[in-house]
Amino acid sequence: MNQNNSNLTIAFQGMPGAYSNMACEAYFPDAKTLPCNSFEDMLNSTKNSLSDYSMVPVENSLAGRVADIHHLIPESGLFIIGEHFQRVNHQLLGLQNSNLKNIKGVKSHAQGLAQCRKIISEYNLLPIQHIDTAGAAEEVSRLGDPTISAIASDMASKIYNLKILKSNIEDAAHNTTRFLIMARKPIMPSIDIAKSVTTIIFEVRSVPAALYKVLGGFATNGINLTKLESYIGGKEMNAARFYVDAEGHPETASMQNALEEMYFYTEPNSVKVLGTYSRAQKNKT
Repeated sequence: MNQNNSNLTIAFQGMPGAYSNMACEAYFPDAKTLPCNSFEDMLNSTKNSLSDYSMVPVENSLAGRVADIHHLIPESGLFIIGEHFQRVNHQLLGLQNSNLKNIKGVKSHAQGLAQCRKIISEYNLLPIQHIDTAGAAEEVSRLGDPTISAIASDMASKIYNLKILKSNIEDAAHNTTRFLIMARKPIMPSIDIAKSVTTIIFEVRSVPAALYKVLGGFATNGINLTKLESYIGGKEMNAARFYVDAEGHPETASMQNALEEMYFYTEPNSVKVLGTYSRAQKNKT
C-alpha cells in the first residue's frame, strides 16, 4: 500500500531516528511523521484523528514479541490495514571524541540490547535500558559522557551528531521487525489478492477441547494459520485469549465456514476481526 501523499501523518512510538520512524518513511515515503512517547499515545493519536495511521511494531525475528502490544491492539478501536517488515541494522554510537576501547556502558531499548548480546559480552559493556533506541542516542549526545554509547540506527547517528563506533552489530543478519499499520477504519483488499491475511482475536469457552475444535475449523477448510498466540485477559485474569493470523479473505466460503465454526466454541461477543490486509514481502537486504 505504499503511498506518496504528503497530507498523511503517521504516528510512531519513539523519538526521531527510531526504527519505527524508518518504517514510516519506508512504507509512506512522502508522509509526515508524529513521534509519540508511548504505544498508548501513538494509538490514541490515530483514534483521535491527530494522525492518519499508526506504525505498530509487533515482533522481532531475534527478540520475539514486543511487550504489551497484543494487549493494546484489541482495545485500541483501530483496524489493521497493512504490514511492513523493517530490516534492523544496529550501530554502536558514541560521541565524536569517543573511542571503542574506552566505552564502559551502552544504552538502548530492551529489544536493542537483546538483539546485540554478542557485542555487549565481547566488550564487557554495562547494558543500560532506555525507553527508546533513538532516545538513548539523544541522551548520549546530550549528556556528553565519552564512556557511554548507544545502540541505535544510522538515522539516529545523523540526527544526534554521533559517531558510528561499530556498524551492523546485531547478533544475526536476519534481524527484522514486523510492523502493523493501523487505521480508524478497515480497508479490505480485493478478494482476488492471492496472499490476504486476516487477524482475529477470540476467547474460547470453558469446555473440553474448545481450542482444538476452533483450530480444526481452519484445518478442515484448508486455511493456514501463520501465527497463534495466547495471553491472559479478563477482569479476574483467568480468561485465555488467542490471537491468530489466518491466510485467507473473510469473503471466501472457506474463511466464512471457519469463522462460523469458531462461534460455536468461543465466548459470546469475544470474536473480533482486527483486519484483513495483503501479505507483505520480507526485506532481504
